[in-house]
Amino acid sequence: MRRPALILVLAALMTSQALAASKPAPTTTVADARDPATLIAVLAGLGAKAEIAKPPTPGKVQVDVQTPGGGFGLQFVECDATGKVCRGVVFSTAFDRKGATLTQVNAFNRRSAVCRGYLGDDFRPSLVYSALLSPRLNAEDLKQHIGVWQGCLGDFSAFTTDPTAYLLAGER
Repeated sequence: MRRPALILVLAALMTSQALAASKPAPTTTVADARDPATLIAVLAGLGAKAEIAKPPTPGKVQVDVQTPGGGFGLQFVECDATGKVCRGVVFSTAFDRKGATLTQVNAFNRRSAVCRGYLGDDFRPSLVYSALLSPRLNAEDLKQHIGVWQGCLGDFSAFTTDPTAYLLAGER
């Protein structure tokens, strides 16, 4: 596992939790984080364009996201019949750079606490990050998940650029 990256993620999460604990409770209500529209609004506030990709299927809502840095997908899972009360969200994308072997992807996964890579059916290296949703999450919590996802994207991009060098660099 890449200890410095993990330590930075954990430190950021602990720091934000400590800051949140020291602040008074907000007086305004926040939209329910289990509703895909809430994450879509948070992403829009960060300059991304996100929209529901197709009509929700039972228990799932698919969202396509476009950012200046590229696109990715969101899949809300275990949703109610209205598609507004979901228990989790999966961030995912595939990279165009082929060449990583299954052994290398497995080595990447052993070093990452939250990001999971795999080879798709077309052998493109793909990446997922999932998060549980609850009514207690707010927009700042969702921004933290987006930040973790951005870190995953950066790490996996470095990995797919040169899997061997990436994995060797982590062994220092």
